[in-house]
Amino acid sequence: MTERTGETLLSRNGRAVLDAVQTKPRCSRADVARLTGLSTSAVSTLVNHLITTGLLVELGTSPSSSGGRPAVSLGLAPRAGALVGIHLGHADLRVVLTSLDGTLLAERRHELDVDHEPAGSLDRVAASTAELLAAGDVDPDRVLGVGVAVSAPVVDARLIGSPPMLLDWGGVDIGGILTRRTGLPVHLGNDASLGALAEWRLGAGAAVDDLIYVMLGEGVGSGLVLGGRLHTGSSGTAGELGHLRVVADGKVCRCGARGCLETVVSRRALVSALAHTLGASASVEALLDLAEAGDPGALRLLADAGQVLGTALAGVCTITDPRLVVVGGDLTARPDSSDALLEAARRALDDALSPVANHDVHIVPARLGARAEALGAALLAASRSGGRLANTPQPT
Repeated sequence: MTERTGETLLSRNGRAVLDAVQTKPRCSRADVARLTGLSTSAVSTLVNHLITTGLLVELGTSPSSSGGRPAVSLGLAPRAGALVGIHLGHADLRVVLTSLDGTLLAERRHELDVDHEPAGSLDRVAASTAELLAAGDVDPDRVLGVGVAVSAPVVDARLIGSPPMLLDWGGVDIGGILTRRTGLPVHLGNDASLGALAEWRLGAGAAVDDLIYVMLGEGVGSGLVLGGRLHTGSSGTAGELGHLRVVADGKVCRCGARGCLETVVSRRALVSALAHTLGASASVEALLDLAEAGDPGALRLLADAGQVLGTALAGVCTITDPRLVVVGGDLTARPDSSDALLEAARRALDDALSPVANHDVHIVPARLGARAEALGAALLAASRSGGRLANTPQPT
């Protein structure tokens, strides 16, 4: 083997190690060996060199899947590159700066009327992006891209229809505007799908390749990971769980149909139901406070919502056969107060599944909280970067 060939091979193997760490966050050296097909000794040498050159870092130990000694987790160092993730909610927006494997480096959150202020929201996003890069001393040339999570179906970087959750955003070229404002490539995705991506890669679903993510917020969204791939469907609308009809002749939904799931279990629906007791002071926070205090009315309200959710999930689980359902959003932000909802959902799902369906489906709370969609947007930018670490300096 010539000296030049050896240098090329080492560079190629170094890139493979970096790609493996990006693909499987917090992986160990043994994980890298399995993912790359390289020998454990080669991986050890490459990892040590990449740590020395400042491209990899050790993140501490985590339990071994084989029951042996705890393994040292690896992550990409900030100098290897960075990503920006944005979530445009209905009443707030969040901007995160992450490393290339999705590790959070910094964030900004702003409360404002996103639904009705597209220009002001995008101004705030552009300013926050610049602030995060400056505060983190990150060269914009090291940012591979920007991801944006929106409450609407997305196909080919375009919003489909007039986004119901972003009422005044019809015709707004989010990607084009932010590309001009930031000078960075911008990629759009549905927020629930990106929440699924984040929980799968970084959160509660990190150990499985088939899961359903349910986002209980102002509406009800869901994202699907099937066979280790994010599934958005041919029209970008896969996972529109909130618009399944669950109540015959129920309340009119914002989509125009009657009895949709989100008319029963969304933040808006539960706050409306609570207002019968609390009036204008009703809120999700008040509901969760009451549930934590053992209030029977609040617990019944959450349990009823969980029962309807679990029943609605039965058909989806029968078709997709997931190992896990991850429930995130406002209503699961506090584990103690969301137990009533999740327990009722588990019982209802098991009761509604047919005898021939897989009953070993676990329903668990999300781990990433309100950051999930923004982190998923950052991961979307990584996946769309076209040769994820193509511009990263490589060891020779």
